[in-house]
Amino acid sequence: MSIMKIHGGRSLHGEVTIGGAKNSVVALIPAAVLADSPVKFDMVPDILDVHNLMLILQSMNVSSYFADGVLQIDPTKIQTGHLPSKAIKKLRASYYFMGALLGKFHRAVISFPGGDNIGPRPIDQHIRAFEALGAHVTESGDTVYIDATENGLIGAPIFFEMVSVGATINAILAATRARGITTIHNVAREPEIVDIVAFLNEMGAHITGAGTDVIRIEGVDHLEAKQTHMVIPDRIEAGTYLSLAAAAGDGILIKNVIPQHLEPFTQKLQEMGVDLTINDHDIYVKKPHQLRGVQIKTAPFPAFATDWQQPITPLLLTAQSESVITDTIYPQRQKHVGQLQKMGAQIRVNEQSQIVIDPTPHLHGAVVAAGEIRAGAALMIAGLMADGETVIEETDNILRGYDNIARKLTDLHADVEVLPSSD
Repeated sequence: MSIMKIHGGRSLHGEVTIGGAKNSVVALIPAAVLADSPVKFDMVPDILDVHNLMLILQSMNVSSYFADGVLQIDPTKIQTGHLPSKAIKKLRASYYFMGALLGKFHRAVISFPGGDNIGPRPIDQHIRAFEALGAHVTESGDTVYIDATENGLIGAPIFFEMVSVGATINAILAATRARGITTIHNVAREPEIVDIVAFLNEMGAHITGAGTDVIRIEGVDHLEAKQTHMVIPDRIEAGTYLSLAAAAGDGILIKNVIPQHLEPFTQKLQEMGVDLTINDHDIYVKKPHQLRGVQIKTAPFPAFATDWQQPITPLLLTAQSESVITDTIYPQRQKHVGQLQKMGAQIRVNEQSQIVIDPTPHLHGAVVAAGEIRAGAALMIAGLMADGETVIEETDNILRGYDNIARKLTDLHADVEVLPSSD
C-alpha cells in the first residue's frame, strides 16, 4: 500500500481535466469480452481498477494494451476457466464478468467479488436475473457457478425488487446475446448504464430504454466493434474536484464535464452559497464566502449519489451552520468520520446513522487511513484544507478510482506526493 503526504493550507488555483468514468470503465472492460472482434476505448482513466481488470483479462487469454488513455482489448482468442480469485477480490466490479461470460459462453465460474467494504452489497438480484434467463446458479465456498449450456439463455421478463446498478448491468450483459426478447423492469438509470448500452449498441446490440426504468433487449448472435468508444466523463471525480475547489480553492476551472450529470451536486453547492459558472463542458468555482449548512440524502440517480457524500463532507465543515447527511443506499458508509475527527473535524454519527457535520474553522494535519475510495477522497480534501502535514495511509484505495491524482493536484499548486509505504 502507498501513502499520500499533503502539506495543507495552500491556496489552490488553476484548472483540472476530468477523466473517463471509473464506474463505466469497470463494466465496459468485462463487456468487451462479448465482442467477436478487437475493441478500443478512449478516455480511459489510469486507475488501479483498470490494471486489475487487465490482469483478469490476461488470465482468459485476452490481450490488452493501455497507453495515453486508450485501451485496446482483443477477446478473439478468449479461453474460459476459473478466474483468478486474488484479482477478483480486489474490486467489486469484477462481478461483471459473470454476465459477460454467461452471455458469451452460457457459463461462468467466478469467486465472490471484493472491493470497498461499505456495508452489505448482496448479489442475489444478479443471480435471480441469470436464473430468469434460464441459467442454473450454485454456490460452493466463495465461488459461484453459473451454467446455461444445456438450453442456452432465453429472453424473459426480469423484475428487480430494488434499484441496483450492478444487477442492471449484469442482466444487460447476459441478455444481449440471449435468444429472444428480455424486458428488465425497475432498472438503475445512471449515466454509466447509458454509456455501456451505447457501447453495446455500437457493436450491433439491440437495446432500448437506457436512462429509463425499463430496458428492452432483443438478443443478437454477433457483436463487432467498428469504432472507438469514447468513455463519458467521471461525474464522481468531477464532484470531488468541485468540493475541493469550494473548500480550498481560489478560483478553479473544472473541464470535461457533463453538467446534467452533476446537477444534484451543483444544486447542493449553490444551496450552500458556492458561486458556480456552469458552461457546456466546464464549471468554474469561485472562492466562496459565508457558506450555509445543508441537508443531503443519497438515493439512486438522478438523486444525490452515495459516492458523493464523502467527498462533499470536508466542504460542509466550512459552513456556518450544521449539515446532516442521510445515506439511504449504504447507511454504513462512514469510514471517513473517525478519520476526520483525528484532524479536528466536528463530525459525528447520530442514533439514526446520519452523519452530522458542525462548523469547524480549523483542521490540523494527522496520520489517517483511506478505508475505501471515497473516504480517501474526503481525507485528501481535508488534508489540503488543514494546517501542517497530513499522511494518508492505504492510499491505493484512492488510486483505485482517481486518475493521475498526484499530478492533477500538483497542477492546482497543491503540495502533495504519493510514496510507497515504508512497511
